[in-house]
This record gives sequence, structure tokens and C-alpha cells, in this order.
Amino acid sequence: MMLLSPMPSWLKPGRAHVVVVVADSGETEAVPQRAKPAATQEMIARRMDAMARIRGMDPYRDIEDPVAWQRETRQDRPLPGRE
Repeated sequence: MMLLSPMPSWLKPGRAHVVVVVADSGETEAVPQRAKPAATQEMIARRMDAMARIRGMDPYRDIEDPVAWQRETRQDRPLPGRE
């Protein structure tokens, strides 16, 4: 094992033995399990309806060439730390 902190001068260049003692109090608290949220049929239906409405709006109808649009969008955005 290598210690990353500087050792006292009186200990160099010898070896150091590190002993770790973990005290067990014998009492362990049970960690409550979190319930995983599950989507109900109503939630799924609402999401599907919302997605259908978004598809109906066709938000990308003005984009003729998606590759060129994406390239232009990336060039317009300044990257942090790269001014």
C-alpha cells in the first residue's frame, strides 16, 4: 500500500505499517428500500397522447437538410473554455 501524504522525516526511508480498526457497535439500521415508481396505464396514455400532439405539430418541418442544420447549430454554439 502506498500512502499519498508526506511521511515524517524520521520515518523515511523505512516502512510504515498501518492498522485500521473498525468498531462494530452491533446495531445496524435497516436501510429502507425505495419503491421504484411504476407508470400507470393512465400515465402511459397521457404520454402517448402528448407525443402524438407533438408529432402533429411537426416542429422540424422547416428543416430541409438535417445534417446541414445540425452542423450549423453546432458551429453557432460557443464551447465553454474554448473561446
